[in-house]
Amino acid sequence: MGPEPIFTFENFLPGGNSAALAHLQALKPGAHGAAPVFLWGAPGSGKTHVLRALAQRWQDAGTQVGWYDADTCLPWELPSQPSLLILDDCERFDAGQQHAAFALFVEAATDGLAVVATGSMPPTDLDLREDLRTRLGWGPTFALQPLSEAETRAALRREADRRGIMLGDEVIDYLLTRFARDLKHLMRLLDRLDEFALAAKRAVTVPLLRQMLADEGLLG
Repeated sequence: MGPEPIFTFENFLPGGNSAALAHLQALKPGAHGAAPVFLWGAPGSGKTHVLRALAQRWQDAGTQVGWYDADTCLPWELPSQPSLLILDDCERFDAGQQHAAFALFVEAATDGLAVVATGSMPPTDLDLREDLRTRLGWGPTFALQPLSEAETRAALRREADRRGIMLGDEVIDYLLTRFARDLKHLMRLLDRLDEFALAAKRAVTVPLLRQMLADEGLLG
């Protein structure tokens, strides 16, 4: 098995998202009264990566982070001494989770916690209860832009280098011409390819990639 991915601001390729990153990095643990921040973009645009980087930075500073998404079971309660509230992929919240998210928002405002949330579209377009949608859209909103092809190539190669994989241009070409350039999906493919190559004790090549895809029923 390859090493678990590490999510930091340093290994996130900013592309056209420098303003959003600068704003998040300027948030300081212990600072009270900051307006909530909302990040939106298509799957694979890096929303969860920057959230994890932010959460890790605040935890490294000794503060507690409350993280909630559609896979977080109810009831939702903040940690005992939180400084940051994170709501990920808000468009996936069901009615109960929307109610819980709004309650956490009110609690965060009362206690002066920083709030950062994400979604697939701007808050005004989300199919959520009105009071939650209004809260999400109250502060700065940033649209995360997907990486260019060159940036996507660089991200794949950097992750391969971290794993100790020799990833040739022909393998990257194959991935980019046959799959959507959704970095999250491509990274999962790379993860599976790493495991497959280790199990087969073979170098990562296009024939090996094709064999893996055929075994998974993904090769048309």
